[in-house]
Amino acid sequence: MSAKKETYVVSARKYRPNNWAEVIGQEAITDTLRNSIEQDHMAHAYLFCGPRGVGKTTCARIFAKEINLSEQQGDDEDFSFNIFELDAASNNKVDDIRNLTDQVRIPPQIGKYKVYIIDEVHMLSTQAFNAFLKTLEEPPKHAIFILATTEKHKIIPTILSRCQIYDFNRIPVEEIVTHLKIITEKESISAEEEALHVIAQKADGALRDALSIFDQLVSFTNGKLTYDAVLKNLHVLDYDYYFKLCKFLYESDYTSAILLLDKILKLGFDASHFIGGLGSHLRDLLVCQDKRTVELLEVGQAVRQQYLDQAGVVNADWLLEALKESQQAEFRIKTTTNQRLLLEIALLSIAGLNAEKKKSNPNPELEAPRIKEPAKPAVIPEKSEIEIAEPKSGDAIAEKVVENDLPPEPIAQAEVIAPEIVEQHTQLASLVEEPAPEPQKRVSRNRDRRKPTTISLNIDKEEVEVKTVSISEVAEETGLAKMKMDLAWKHVLQKLEEDGFNAFHTIVRRVNLETDNADNILTIGLQHNVEEEEFGLHSSDFLQDLRRLTGNKDLQIQTEITEVKIESKLFTPREKFEHLAKQNPSLIKLKQDLDLDIAY
Repeated sequence: MSAKKETYVVSARKYRPNNWAEVIGQEAITDTLRNSIEQDHMAHAYLFCGPRGVGKTTCARIFAKEINLSEQQGDDEDFSFNIFELDAASNNKVDDIRNLTDQVRIPPQIGKYKVYIIDEVHMLSTQAFNAFLKTLEEPPKHAIFILATTEKHKIIPTILSRCQIYDFNRIPVEEIVTHLKIITEKESISAEEEALHVIAQKADGALRDALSIFDQLVSFTNGKLTYDAVLKNLHVLDYDYYFKLCKFLYESDYTSAILLLDKILKLGFDASHFIGGLGSHLRDLLVCQDKRTVELLEVGQAVRQQYLDQAGVVNADWLLEALKESQQAEFRIKTTTNQRLLLEIALLSIAGLNAEKKKSNPNPELEAPRIKEPAKPAVIPEKSEIEIAEPKSGDAIAEKVVENDLPPEPIAQAEVIAPEIVEQHTQLASLVEEPAPEPQKRVSRNRDRRKPTTISLNIDKEEVEVKTVSISEVAEETGLAKMKMDLAWKHVLQKLEEDGFNAFHTIVRRVNLETDNADNILTIGLQHNVEEEEFGLHSSDFLQDLRRLTGNKDLQIQTEITEVKIESKLFTPREKFEHLAKQNPSLIKLKQDLDLDIAY
């Protein structure tokens, strides 16, 4: 005869703790309750509060069983008749509480205490709470109440003041993983450690949720839990995507970052979950910057090594700025209607962090040219030797790198002269005894003729050639800035229109981005004082949004009022008719058909 097949029981019930030693992650609470029983210092009312699945009801049942076992009773005694469990979600009326208070008066037949466990106690109505107050404050000596809830803030203060409150914490990821490993060994299930870490992180500190996910994945994988199978079933974004994205952002490769974002969204991942995961990834990289905080990383060993490798490449300052951008995007993504645009702006802002630093300080080690011999008065170049091309509006000219102690090299392509070199030349000339005449820069006024050249300074018969960034590199950086401004401008205008700021939206949409954003200044044209007052009410938030979205903290707004002069003039009836007839010629035919005259 074949053996009878064992009835399947879910892991959350099968491996539910039956004593204090089996409770996971709540050592402080279990030690306190065990000591109160041993010392006979038990209160008459307890409140267990905390997230779901962390052991509140389990500890209440163990406590209810232990207090009667401590009375020198035999272990085979059944005290289940002394434990009463009430679901407040379905018994939340005044009559239900009155029935409970009537039962409390009856003493136990076996043991010393009767324990009343009220689960989800926050679901009781206000009238039921008030009816329960007197019994909860002064119950009979044999009665102990244990209230359990996930929402302590919904319980009235008069109930809280009558209970000993125990706050249950979320269970750490490592302890959940350890518990799952024990279960896999007992059930003979093959599981990768990285797969168990994903399950533990998905459970968010709730052991019951972790066991439910575990049972589901065991059925899905037929008892072979692999990392890829868990990611596929739980629809979790792989760590590799975040490592690649962070690499692109740190290298200012905004094109690859946007394409990777498009791939992630096409896989069906939610935008809010993606930006939240990016923030967590940046946080973990920041944690890995110091060996003392690496232990805060809740991942497996293989992924931990990936974090350590990438943390050695990126710097902490960049991570802090990137983390701020991601948190702002995560905060705003719940209220925006165009989530993809917001994500793209956030990624462009993060990708531009290093680009702006390289632009402002291309080589911090070279602060000034080194001169082997005392400097002599520099020779001021003639007019024909210096010609600085004035950039068009919106162009960004990078700073120069001065190469010292090297022979001049021919320049293969057209280059742009930076005005800062004249200032460096002045500082060098001031070191000699005789004052050198202040060099002057001449600006070409012909915007169409952009003739970038080089400049040579004769210093003690040694020629120092200044090399600058090529026009193609400037155009690339300018394209990033313009793209960021265009996206930010569209996003802000769209939000103004959605929020109902119609008057303010009408004013700011007059700005021409091609001509009004030179020198980091946006010019807003106003027609009268009423528009100026309307603009002043919202300009601060408007400017902060633009600065945040573009990453340009130097952006400013200026206003110009152009009053429209209206000449007051009295018009005769004939002039009025002629004016209307120009707009609607049918009036002339109407006047002729009806034989009308113009009144004077």
